[in-house]
Amino acid sequence: MRILSAPLLLLAFAVVALTGVHAGGKDDKVTLKGTITCAKCDLGKESTCMTVIVAKDKDKKDVTYYFDPASSKKYHGKICTEASPGTVEGTVKTEGEKKIVTPTKVTFEKQ
Repeated sequence: MRILSAPLLLLAFAVVALTGVHAGGKDDKVTLKGTITCAKCDLGKESTCMTVIVAKDKDKKDVTYYFDPASSKKYHGKICTEASPGTVEGTVKTEGEKKIVTPTKVTFEKQ
């Protein structure tokens, strides 16, 4: 029984490890349509300015997606004092409890 247990245990660890790497390393490509704004100044969620887009998920609930640090700086000047409707195309990953978007294209709607 012991001889059989060790290989099965190793196989179980390998499956868990490979599944974890695949699931955690995969970024989902998305198109988000919503309000691009500041997480600090507009939403009051952060202690420092951060660019975010608030978009509806498939259940029609508001979800806040934080721009990655480089993109946050690049687009922040346009939205810090006034939120703007827009669309963000890119990849999304989850870090802790936050959804992080790395935009490949950001489009602001004309107001």
